[in-house]
Amino acid sequence: MDNKEQLLNGMPAEDMDNRDLIEGVDEDGNEILLEVIRYFFYNGEEYVVLGEAHEDGCGCDCEHCHEHCDDEDEDEGVFIMKVVETVEDGEEIETFVPVEDEDLLDKLIDIVQADFEADEEIDD
Repeated sequence: MDNKEQLLNGMPAEDMDNRDLIEGVDEDGNEILLEVIRYFFYNGEEYVVLGEAHEDGCGCDCEHCHEHCDDEDEDEGVFIMKVVETVEDGEEIETFVPVEDEDLLDKLIDIVQADFEADEEIDD
């Protein structure tokens, strides 16, 4: 394995550099770095699953990054947001908006958990 193929937490180093990272603000007004885990659609609306980004992946020793960890803290720092696309100065911009409807949020959580479980079954 040459230097280009070095692994960081089970992921090729180049994949760590290609992560989709955004800066956000938590409920206390603190800036946090978030990583886009996946996009999905529900009832014609687009949503995104965001997780707290770590410089070295999720900090575990599993083959894949945090999407596939079995750690107890796996759900900490995971957010589901609605994707709102707007056009400013001719450029498309994605804005992530919190889901305010608790019933809708519960449904979205169920969908995301089912997707992650299906991914784990495929990996096994």
